[in-house]
Amino acid sequence: MKNIILTATLLFAFSCSVTASQSHAQTVYTIDNGDELRITVFEEETLSGDFSVGTDGSVTMPLIGPVNVRGLTPQAAQQTIANVLADGYLRHPVVSIDILHFRPVYVLGEVNQPGEYKYVSGMNVLNAVALGSGFTYRADQDDIIIIRGRENNRIEIPANEQSIVLPGDIIHVTERYF
Repeated sequence: MKNIILTATLLFAFSCSVTASQSHAQTVYTIDNGDELRITVFEEETLSGDFSVGTDGSVTMPLIGPVNVRGLTPQAAQQTIANVLADGYLRHPVVSIDILHFRPVYVLGEVNQPGEYKYVSGMNVLNAVALGSGFTYRADQDDIIIIRGRENNRIEIPANEQSIVLPGDIIHVTERYF
């Protein structure tokens, strides 16, 4: 009996940790095409500047050419660019990345003006719906879905009005039937 209780407890703890790590991973901002970055290489003005992330997920920088930053956090992208610069170009590069413009969010379904909207840091579902001029009378406010990710690895996240929205998210407000 003790083994069954111990096993059940371990399985419950494992499932909670998996759920917690999945929900954490779903709220971490990563760079993707459509973002505009300010990349500063300290003491190297000719390598610094404003760069758009291309459709292939890379930024093309002077001296080193394209560097893939898709799917990286800004901190990881800084390190990636610093590593490329350190590989035969600079001795101890220090790189900083600021996000100038985030990719837009999309609001679909039962909102008065569905469409593409500028992302604002700290945005939640209610903010995004407000950009779409609010819910329609047919909106099921208890059935909202956030679609996150790229075509090959999209996930659907059940959401409510307070759920956090990230750049590139698609917020789908479903229709109620009664």
